[in-house]
Amino acid sequence: MSASPKPSLTMKQVLIYGGLMVTLSMGIRHGFGLFNLPVTMANGWGRETFALTIALQNLIWGAVQPITGALADRYGAFKIMIAGGVLYALGLAGMAISTDALNFTIAGGLLIGLAQTATTYSVVYGILGRNVPADKRVWAMGIAAAAGSFGQFLMIPAEQGLLSAFGAQDALLMLGLMASLMIPTAFMLREKNFVHNHNLGDQTIKEALKEAVGNPSFQLLTLGYFVCGFQVVFIAVHLAPYLKDLSAVYPAVGAPVVATTALALIGLFNIFGTYSSGYLGQRFPKRYLLSSIYLGRAFAITAFLLIPPSPISTYVFAAVMGFLWLSTIPLTNGIVAQIFGVKYLTMLSGLVFFSHQLGSFCGAFLGGYLFDRTGSYLIVWEIAIGLGVFASLVNLPVKERAIVRTANA
Repeated sequence: MSASPKPSLTMKQVLIYGGLMVTLSMGIRHGFGLFNLPVTMANGWGRETFALTIALQNLIWGAVQPITGALADRYGAFKIMIAGGVLYALGLAGMAISTDALNFTIAGGLLIGLAQTATTYSVVYGILGRNVPADKRVWAMGIAAAAGSFGQFLMIPAEQGLLSAFGAQDALLMLGLMASLMIPTAFMLREKNFVHNHNLGDQTIKEALKEAVGNPSFQLLTLGYFVCGFQVVFIAVHLAPYLKDLSAVYPAVGAPVVATTALALIGLFNIFGTYSSGYLGQRFPKRYLLSSIYLGRAFAITAFLLIPPSPISTYVFAAVMGFLWLSTIPLTNGIVAQIFGVKYLTMLSGLVFFSHQLGSFCGAFLGGYLFDRTGSYLIVWEIAIGLGVFASLVNLPVKERAIVRTANA
């Protein structure tokens, strides 16, 4: 077994610069829902076109994430993150100048989807896993997830301000310039003495994949993560137009400030939720916390649909959902690290994340597809409730014990 090298980054460096990377990458993408109506109305597209772009973005993000993760685990995350920053900026610029639906989908779906594989949680968590002690790992993952939440809280009002002041095209170009800041951030996360084969001996990528895919707990985590993606992306992309549609009967709810405030509140309370899940995940069984989060989401959505719409009820819903929003991330990735170790953590986190992004694709696309055909989001809300109950149940049997491996001959 190779000796474990001394971490090349301090925990403070990982949390600050990894948090900044996630703040930029996640913060920008969380505001895409605000561009739904301005972009589709300006180009004469149906909501399905924009929804398909975001759905494709999430699908590509999920499908390619295990590959990007394997490359980062093998060669280090530095070059991967630089490429991600470049693609993110190019994708936003492409969205800004596209007047053709296909070009818009390539820029917003393909390029940004690829960029997110290299700049979001899985890659940052791989760096974190290699440089943070195991007894602080889930807590640190919660801090990094909270940084992404802060990005949402920060960027939602900023993106709405850019939209109001400059219009969708110039706003997207400005966001492209902001995304380019990920490139210097990547330099601050460079692991100078990165060594691939450490901690877990000679296990190969193929062996690690076979071990994970055949593990029942990994399978259950993967099923639950599908639900997480479905719920959060459906709400992120379609909450603003849903509230706008309600304005015919409830005028106060349809004001742009209500949607902007609601999305910002999700980001604000997500800071507390992700930090809390990381803190509690070091002290209590993570599977029970995950089950409670999914069940809580189902109750929150049900109450939101049953209570007469108003700005206050919308803000309360946003606050509750925000607390539960990305709190699954440190818990899910913490269980993966606990079971399989950190050698292939980026790749295995990417693999379970693929299920999350399949759910994201379904949530984003079905929202637009079913609305264009039924004139309502009700069916998708009901699906989100049922899936929340399902995810609550499938996480209960997860076993958090580390795998015991026999040494290679």
